[in-house]
Amino acid sequence: MNPLPDVLADDLDVVFVGINPGLTSAARGHSFATPGNRMWPALHRSGFTPRLLRPEEERDLLSFGLGLTTIVRRPTAKAADLAAGEYVAGGRDLIARMEPLRPRWLALLGVTGYRRAFGAAGATIGPQPGRLAGARVWVLPNPSGLNAHYPPEALAAEFTRFRLAVTR
Repeated sequence: MNPLPDVLADDLDVVFVGINPGLTSAARGHSFATPGNRMWPALHRSGFTPRLLRPEEERDLLSFGLGLTTIVRRPTAKAADLAAGEYVAGGRDLIARMEPLRPRWLALLGVTGYRRAFGAAGATIGPQPGRLAGARVWVLPNPSGLNAHYPPEALAAEFTRFRLAVTR
């Protein structure tokens, strides 16, 4: 199965970075297309987008200064199917892809993906020290419907906290 195409451009305010594409999203050809994924509602409820977008409207994010990519490009049924080396290689690949684009922020969607890709064992949700590819880094909760630690309201609150930091 082919990886999802990135939604990227030069000088974006934020690039949201998922762990890797799910099989449903890869089959549909659009990011966060799995029923129950809460990415699109979180973007809207937090004020990143003026309306609720559908996965097939993902390229509209560019007009809001936002982009999408993943750490690992290989689609899997779940992130647990990825090998440790895939995270590390994916982290290096992400940096190489972001350096020429110069985003202001990288928002990693899921603390586990960030920890594994960048050797940041103690990382928590929120702003991170240092930069990746010149961009400031913030870790957000994974928007998957399987993430029971963050119900929709809590997820939107974390996205809002990040949006407020971006607009400062």
